[in-house]
Amino acid sequence: MTGHDKSEHHQHADMTGHQPATHDHASMMADPNMAKEMERDMRRRFWVALAFTIPVTLIAGHIPGVPMLIHPPLAGWVELGLSVPVVWWAGWIFISGSYHALKNRKLDMSVLIATGVLAAWLSSLYLTIIAEPTSYYEAACMLVTFVLFGHWMEMKSRRGTSDALRALFDLVPPTARVLRNGKEVEVPTSDVVVGDLLRLRPGDKIPVDGELTEGETDVDEALVTGESLPVKRNPGDALVGGAINVSSAVTMRATRVGKDTVLAQIADLVSKAQNSKAPRQRLADKAAAILVVVAVSAGVLTFAGWSLLADVPFLTALTFSISAVVIACPDALGLATPTAVAVGTGLGAKHNILIKDAATLESLSRIETLVLDKTGTLTEGKPSVTEVLPAEGHSVDDALSRAASLAGKSTHPLSRAISAAAEERHLAVDQVAEVADRPGKGIEGLVKGGRTLLGNGALLEEAGVDTGLLAVQAADLAAQGRSLVWVASGGAVVGVIGITDAIRPTSAGAIEELKAMGIEPVLMSGDLRETAERVARSVGIARVLAEVRPEQKAERVKALQAEGRFVAMVGDGVNDAPALAQADIGIAIGSGTDVAVAAAQVVLMRSDPADIARAIRLSKATVRKMKQNLAWASVYNLLAIPVAAGVFYNSLGWSLRPEVSALLMSASSIIVALNAVSLRRARI
Repeated sequence: MTGHDKSEHHQHADMTGHQPATHDHASMMADPNMAKEMERDMRRRFWVALAFTIPVTLIAGHIPGVPMLIHPPLAGWVELGLSVPVVWWAGWIFISGSYHALKNRKLDMSVLIATGVLAAWLSSLYLTIIAEPTSYYEAACMLVTFVLFGHWMEMKSRRGTSDALRALFDLVPPTARVLRNGKEVEVPTSDVVVGDLLRLRPGDKIPVDGELTEGETDVDEALVTGESLPVKRNPGDALVGGAINVSSAVTMRATRVGKDTVLAQIADLVSKAQNSKAPRQRLADKAAAILVVVAVSAGVLTFAGWSLLADVPFLTALTFSISAVVIACPDALGLATPTAVAVGTGLGAKHNILIKDAATLESLSRIETLVLDKTGTLTEGKPSVTEVLPAEGHSVDDALSRAASLAGKSTHPLSRAISAAAEERHLAVDQVAEVADRPGKGIEGLVKGGRTLLGNGALLEEAGVDTGLLAVQAADLAAQGRSLVWVASGGAVVGVIGITDAIRPTSAGAIEELKAMGIEPVLMSGDLRETAERVARSVGIARVLAEVRPEQKAERVKALQAEGRFVAMVGDGVNDAPALAQADIGIAIGSGTDVAVAAAQVVLMRSDPADIARAIRLSKATVRKMKQNLAWASVYNLLAIPVAAGVFYNSLGWSLRPEVSALLMSASSIIVALNAVSLRRARI
């Protein structure tokens, strides 16, 4: 089924009330409601066509066992009236689309469908006017109805990617607290101007790009950079709009607003990358260009042959001619791809793999290079405790329990990791008094009557606590990429806790399976090279792209494409969105941000890297069904053309009237649908 080329988008715009314009990715991104309206319009056309096609078919009197309800010549006029909404309203998208295709010197599916529909309908109109008892209205109506159904299914599957930019801008808070004339006032974020001083409280989303002017805080940039650990920000440091202020109330100065912010630039990159991708040409389109010529030629040659060479009555020659055109313009060819897509996407959903459009389902099997983001993709995307090293005289449980007592008073991600570890070990948590926050360093309070510290090395150094023999072991943990949290009480160190973003249990197996399928995995991360390479080694990836800034990721993907590779990208953060859009196929881990999910064509809802291989196996199975369906739909009808054209009429008495041809088209469609449904038994 086509429907992705510019000509059809033009004609569909006419019918949906929009200005005639190409409905490419750009216009859909500008107006996400447009895609939904187009799908609703297609669904409406199908149901209207079906509602009128049923009585037209019944009145025609060609269904075995069903008596003729209305007799000629009245039957012809009733069928004419009932068929007008089907052909000239519901089917107008194909007629108009064929006009634009021919104007652009293209032969596509819309020309193929319009040829069969108009041949059957216009000849029926002529026969009705001259009071012939025969007509072919039901053939025209059935053709429109079956193809509309396929068109609707396809549009439904490809609507999902139009909300990416809207999700991006949802990261920006609607209002900001601005200091004006010495007073704190709340204004719409759109009213913030460069130079404004803004107040941020703990938990606030940062409304615009800027720099910290007063105070120290930890900033969670996971939504923007994809990295899970908060970063410390001091006066003079840059702050990115969309990030979250974690620990302290601070003041910032706006440096970039509106379209100049990092989020707006990422949105622009997403838009450009998506608009640069041409829709993959459907297998059906390749067959359509040939079948248009075959159908028209079959009709003309059949009519000419019977009229000039056999000297048969006009109606006989016309009947053979219309039968040949109708059977050479199969609705099964229009359903071949969408039915396989509908079953394939449904099977994917059953396995928690969301594939958003037919082109992606076809293209997944072509992946040669798979680029994987580290944080949240190969790793869990959240900090967790990996080691607890107690000081002499203390136990692991003692160190972790004291740490968890203080950690419960903090919302810092590292504190949450400590609390989760203590809860997992069912450790008791003590009451804490006189809690005090130490911005950029940690937290302190009275635990069991003793002054207890929980934080980084700077906190212990400030308090004059010697880390002693633990310093060497702590250095080893740091070299392994761990974040260190120290616990001290009564002026002495109690222990040190190593925290890291754990690698997903299925990551290594997924990489091994991908390599077995001939796909090259590439790790891309904003982390230091040592950290990225450590993760890569642990999961079996040889090629690493490290220290890649968010705005550079799409360029790195483009560079891989320039090597002639078919590249897929897997990610979960806002910073991955441009790269997901730039890649030939974007795959989002379902636990990631709404932006990554919206920008990608495939979403792994279980956040399991092993589902990447499952998606590729599903694609291979679906493409096999598509090819089988296309081969059947094409060969079936091509072989039937000689019979419909009356080649064997004189010798064997074989003939196919247009209504029988229409019924055979339905049979062909049923076979295609059953073959597609058999995909459900595929083992992915």
